[in-house]
Amino acid sequence: MTFSAANTIWVLLGAALVFFMQAGFAMCEAGFTRAKNTGNILMKNLMDFCIGTPLYWLFGYGIMFGAGTALFGWIDPFIMKDYSHILPAGVPLWAYAIFQTVFCATSATIVSGAMAERTKFSAYCIYSAAISLFIYPVSGHWIWGGGWLAEMGFHDFAGSTAVHMVGGVCALIGAKILGPRVGKYGKDGKPRAILGHNLSIAALGVFILWFCWFGFNGASTVGMDSDGLIASASLVFFNTNLAAAVATLTTMLFTWLRYGKPDVSMTFNAALAGLVGITAGCDAVDPFGAALIGLACGFVIVLAVEFFDKVVKIDDPVGAISVHGVCGCLGTVLTGLFATGGTTMKGVFYGGGFRFLGIQALGVLATIAWTATVIAVVFLIIKKTIGLRADAADEVMGLDRSEHGLVTAYSGFVINPEEGYEAPAEMVPAVSPAPASADAPAAPAVRTKPEKAPGEPVYTRVQIICRPASLESLKQAMNKIGITGMTVTNVMGYGMQKGKPEYYRGTPVEVTLLPKVQVDIVVTKVPVSQVVETARSVLYTGHIGDGKIFVQDVENVIRVRTGEEGYDALQSEE
Repeated sequence: MTFSAANTIWVLLGAALVFFMQAGFAMCEAGFTRAKNTGNILMKNLMDFCIGTPLYWLFGYGIMFGAGTALFGWIDPFIMKDYSHILPAGVPLWAYAIFQTVFCATSATIVSGAMAERTKFSAYCIYSAAISLFIYPVSGHWIWGGGWLAEMGFHDFAGSTAVHMVGGVCALIGAKILGPRVGKYGKDGKPRAILGHNLSIAALGVFILWFCWFGFNGASTVGMDSDGLIASASLVFFNTNLAAAVATLTTMLFTWLRYGKPDVSMTFNAALAGLVGITAGCDAVDPFGAALIGLACGFVIVLAVEFFDKVVKIDDPVGAISVHGVCGCLGTVLTGLFATGGTTMKGVFYGGGFRFLGIQALGVLATIAWTATVIAVVFLIIKKTIGLRADAADEVMGLDRSEHGLVTAYSGFVINPEEGYEAPAEMVPAVSPAPASADAPAAPAVRTKPEKAPGEPVYTRVQIICRPASLESLKQAMNKIGITGMTVTNVMGYGMQKGKPEYYRGTPVEVTLLPKVQVDIVVTKVPVSQVVETARSVLYTGHIGDGKIFVQDVENVIRVRTGEEGYDALQSEE
């Protein structure tokens, strides 16, 4: 074979971009889950690639691309046989092998998000190996290795079904067998919102994935040495970007209408849903078809997340089932409607009849049947042997500590306490009463507040809870009325306007802790009423969250350095 520099570089560049998708998945999954499981999520995203790579080299590639039968390739340890029948023009074997390896790893990594926060790390390593070793390669052979679906004309250009739906189906079966996280559903069966701890890194993950998808889809032309391939890659790039943008815009508007405000995390999911949906037909549809596929994915992602969360009660912390499973299926089938006939049979809307649509639907159903059956067996074997799920106590504590001995993934940072759910009573450690003893000291007498003598100064503490953004204005206003000392503390508070619930991924949020500032001022000279009115005038906006002011008596004040008490202790030091 004569090698083509253009084609080989294009394939290797695509392999590098698809590999970097692992970083995007790691960021998305870490951001959508809780801080106490961050290290565990990152380890899983690293290890599925490191486990899958040697196993795909050992058997997976041969099963997928061997010239065996219509159902199965061949057993070829370490890729030793001749694969010239399947190699793209001008591309060396090892360039194509690494390109396909990173696609395999993408399918395996999808599962970790849906089963996050309660899966044993050892169990994860085993089922990730099974996906890379034979589940993904067998269905991949049907679609891309010259198998029976390829012979029928099934079209999945870059893997809506072969990669993403396979991962999504594994995620669905795994999350169903595993069960929901502790505290996800109340006694009434209603879902509780468990907020992700860092939407900033989730957003970074989305942008990384969007960027890498240009390699995922674009490099699947596996060549750039002809006008036809250059034109095809250009269309693929444009359609990929357009579908993602339309899906994101659709979900943003849909959630705005549905929940009263645009949902941030759901909109992040929509970008990925559009990318997954267009992956099957990005070379076969025109921009109008790509936009319509994105539009459909934008609506479906919201409804799918709600369906799994509220109706069938399958707990998916990151939306992987809906993004990859549902939208992968949807995009593959819609290719049968919108294909223009340039690289495939014509779709229904372009005069091709229903044959191509039927082939697409058959391919989806066959892949679901294979994947669901085999992965269910794998999960059940793991469950009956080493166990699939972490202990409930370990789950509540966090898998970082219980599985990896990692106290926190954020050493040096302060992480807000968890919110939005309650652990069951049996998960809360019991506190045993101290044993009675005849030698126990008597309880101290309760001191009563002494009466103030007429004319004696009165000390009052004014405690103000307000937004952090209001602190500077409050300090300046207090200084103007003679308040020269205050204590400021960062605190967390929560509240919700009656009749206006907040939503996270379509589920009402029960409790939302927000950063607040607590300002403590002890006064004796400046009238308390003046302090209160000044604070109110500065903090008032008329909106929920302006804050509260508490007024309390203080018995005495003592300055530590000088020992001064009362009025003298409150005066400014010159």
